Amino acid sequence: MTTDTVRSASAAASPARRDLLRLFALETKYEFLKLWRLRAFSISTLVFPVMFYLIFGSSFGRFTSQGLSVAAYLMVTYAAVGVINAAVFAFGAGVAAERGQGWMMLKRVSPMPPSAYFTAKTLMAVMFSALVLLALTVTAFLLQGVHLALETWIALLGTLAAGVLPFAALGLAFGYALGPNSAPAVLNLVNLPMTFVSGLYIPITQLPPFVQHLAPFLPAYHFGQLALAAIGARPIGSVAGHLLVLAGFTAAFLVAATVAYRRDEGRTYG
Repeated sequence: MTTDTVRSASAAASPARRDLLRLFALETKYEFLKLWRLRAFSISTLVFPVMFYLIFGSSFGRFTSQGLSVAAYLMVTYAAVGVINAAVFAFGAGVAAERGQGWMMLKRVSPMPPSAYFTAKTLMAVMFSALVLLALTVTAFLLQGVHLALETWIALLGTLAAGVLPFAALGLAFGYALGPNSAPAVLNLVNLPMTFVSGLYIPITQLPPFVQHLAPFLPAYHFGQLALAAIGARPIGSVAGHLLVLAGFTAAFLVAATVAYRRDEGRTYG
């Protein structure tokens, strides 16, 4: 192969890469705008964590849990709740609704790579996670004087952003397994008890002993412990252990999502 041939191939590949990046960027932009304008999603994701903090942050602010003031603890765990809600409902209810409307069939026959669709939803959930954390950071500072150093805040944001992945996988499994009408109700029945039992609404040490024994079987518990560790709390258990369990949950949810996807595809085209 001559040098001119290599240069021609590189020159041809560059516009293709730019077009692909532009496609990913546009898909992410419109996914974000779609869900931002969907008040049932944006309000529940952004406003509810702040509302709960306004109620419970004042009530428990003078206590400590795992080496943190409960005001700081709840700021972190309510941010984790926002992340979980964004990932679970965007992938769960969102995918189920789009399947019901026929969008998934259209996307399958379009030239858009499937990775653009799932990447856009993931990045959208990360952006909502950053907005939730920002809103709670301001609220906690004004209400309880909670202050995080910039590097600590960035570490927390990175932890929350990474936490999108296991709950996106969970949502995806439900999104392909359930119909558009049943998905929101079932996801609420799963999500609300899971986050409460995991110590994300009330510190885990304040919950009854049998609940504390149940919590380690839930992914939200391990996510919450990692988020708390990011700002210097004493996690219950090891960070490596929490990471390993979340990786296992993610793999299991992805397998379940793949099985549900193939069954759905066979039902659509078979």
